[in-house]
Amino acid sequence: MNDPKQYQDPLAIRYASPEMSFIFSPYSKFLTWRKLWIALAKGQKALGLPITDSQINGLEKAVDKIDLKRADEFEKTFRHDVMAHIHAYGEECPEAKGIIHLGATSCYVTDNADLIQMREGLTLLHQKIIQALRHLNSFAAQYASLPCLSYTHFQPAQPTTVGKRACLWIQDLLIDLKDLEYVLDDIHFLGVKGATGTQASFVTLFNGDVEKVKQLEELVKKEMGFSKLFSISGQTYTRKQDIRILNVLSSLGASVHKFATDMRLLAHLKEIEEPFAQKQVGSSAMPYKRNPMRCERICGISRYLISLHENALYTEATQWLERSLDDSSNRRLYIGQAFLAADALLNLLCNVTAGMIVHPKVIARHLHEELPFLATEHILMEAVQKGKDRQHVHERLRVHSLESGRVVKEEGKPCDLFERIAQDPDLNLSLEDLTRITQIENFIGRAPSQTEEFLREALAPILNKHQHIKTVSPTISL
Repeated sequence: MNDPKQYQDPLAIRYASPEMSFIFSPYSKFLTWRKLWIALAKGQKALGLPITDSQINGLEKAVDKIDLKRADEFEKTFRHDVMAHIHAYGEECPEAKGIIHLGATSCYVTDNADLIQMREGLTLLHQKIIQALRHLNSFAAQYASLPCLSYTHFQPAQPTTVGKRACLWIQDLLIDLKDLEYVLDDIHFLGVKGATGTQASFVTLFNGDVEKVKQLEELVKKEMGFSKLFSISGQTYTRKQDIRILNVLSSLGASVHKFATDMRLLAHLKEIEEPFAQKQVGSSAMPYKRNPMRCERICGISRYLISLHENALYTEATQWLERSLDDSSNRRLYIGQAFLAADALLNLLCNVTAGMIVHPKVIARHLHEELPFLATEHILMEAVQKGKDRQHVHERLRVHSLESGRVVKEEGKPCDLFERIAQDPDLNLSLEDLTRITQIENFIGRAPSQTEEFLREALAPILNKHQHIKTVSPTISL
């Protein structure tokens, strides 16, 4: 743990995984800078610049010998982080000091490294979305035919099934997965563009040979594992690319928030709960409490993640001509935070979806309590088929429903609507008739088959496509 007297980022020390924290750590960033400098030197050497094998070897041998304390000392002198690390790297390999960062501007390492980190971050998030979908697939299949009361406006509506409801969560995550895959495949490398994007410094290095400049950029792009490259830029790549990436993350945040909100509502109803550890404490004051704390945490972090998208929009909007520097400090904050937040959410999502607890008897009781009211249209049809006047039956059912509802809400008694209907000679329906009419299978429509079809046709192809992705089980220690 860091100095307890200094602020510590909760995302890094409490919520995000060690893997995501490493991707956006100072060590990882500066290691990526060094790899970019090596790629640049290799390309320049291959195209004829006077760079030796010994210099390249020196850079490679010292690539992971990162003295952050020494770099900090240089930065206090230069007030420039990139120059500080150039000098710190140069001390580790003196023979190559003079060719580090040759022809480049700071954004060669800062922007390209950001893209590499974000690419790695998206790849990690992709794995965890797949894992959450695997859990939800099993859950939806298991409960595809379990009837439950559905809600609109959080008021009782037509019945559905627990599995069908889970498919709503799955569908949102599938949209997020598709968007993430598109953005991940379409990330464009900045390349080697120089101070204002004209590549003038590199044209000078190669004595006006423009083709070699273009070849250099291709060599570096390939070395760093990118297939696409911005052909036009200022000093930085367009921040529109950040907007697209942050949009995927914030949209994912909205999906996970929706899932967690639903779970919190279901926990209140005592129908479905998140996992609860044997010695977990729900409240310091109320020993009986079993709060949905993981889903509450999801909602809190989701709101934060969603808000970060606005930073990316403002950063793009306020770019001045070929670039300004006010985006540097802002991006240094929100990019890492956004990825750590998204990672924390998926850790929680994987954890909750792996152990959701369903209470079928409570679900059945809630359904039974509301079914008489929900069944009035079916009862109306049955009475009409027995020769009753539709409008008269409608009025009798309306009167009985309102009075039965009053008894439930004002007197706290059970619903007695069926008894009232059975005792009404104008309706000519017995309790046996009403029991037959209100078989739950008559009220859930195609929910079971919709669930099975969706899992088979929409989800299964995605899971099969990504079956090579290893199983991940994020640890939730708090």
